[in-house]
Amino acid sequence: MKVRQADVARYADMFAAIGAEPRLRILRLLLSAHPDGMVAGDIQAELEIPGSTLSHHLEKLKNENLISVRRDRQFLWYSANTETLTELLAFLYSECCSRSCAVRPESIVVPLKPSTKKGNP
Repeated sequence: MKVRQADVARYADMFAAIGAEPRLRILRLLLSAHPDGMVAGDIQAELEIPGSTLSHHLEKLKNENLISVRRDRQFLWYSANTETLTELLAFLYSECCSRSCAVRPESIVVPLKPSTKKGNP
């Protein structure tokens, strides 16, 4: 799969956006709430992120089209943009699993191992 340099730069920006720990946590939470999404207050309560900080992280994810937002009366509902995430994963998949076979495709879908870091469940 031939990828244009502009696309590589766009994917790099997406990875940079999810490279911050709070944004990765937000994205994972929104994926768990897919397709309904969550209101900002529920995201804030779940992840214990201050409101102004949460707004900054949500805006960064939205700017990279990794999440979508919709208004329902006075609430803003955020949801993971699975089309963009699929495109981003396909970008990696095309190199690692189809062209060079660096990773066996069937090895990708495996349960996550619990963290062994102190303080994590």
